Amino acid sequence: MFKLHPRLQADTTHIQTLEVCGLYLMNDARYPWLILVPHINDVREMHHLPSATYSVLCTEIRQISSLLETCFKPEKLNIGALGNMVPQLHIHIIGRHAKDPAWPGPVWGVGEGLSYDPQKKQERIALIHKHL
Repeated sequence: MFKLHPRLQADTTHIQTLEVCGLYLMNDARYPWLILVPHINDVREMHHLPSATYSVLCTEIRQISSLLETCFKPEKLNIGALGNMVPQLHIHIIGRHAKDPAWPGPVWGVGEGLSYDPQKKQERIALIHKHL
C-alpha cells in the first residue's frame, strides 16, 4: 500500500489520483504550485521507474503543466524533482510570475509560506478539477 511521505502529507492537499500519480496542491497561496507523486513506494528518482510508468509520469507532467498554463497564465513554469528534503519521488510544477515574491529566483527559502484561506483553497481545487 502506498504511503505519502509525512512532510508532503503536512504541506499539501490531495486533489485527485491520476493514472500513476497523486496530484497535490502545495499549501502556499503565493504561487500556483502543484505536486505530482507517483504512487509507488521506495522510488527516489524518475529513472528508477519502469519504462511504461516513466512514460505515463511524463504525460502527467505535461498534462498538469498545460493545466497551470491555462488556468494561471504564468510567465514561466518551474518543474523539478529535487528531493533534497523529501526523498520520496515527487515533481513540483510551479507557475511563476514576474511579480511573485521569489521572482526571478527559486521559490524555496523565500519568505514565509502563505496558507490558503479555506474558501480560496476550495476555489483553487475546483478550478483545477474543472480543467483536468
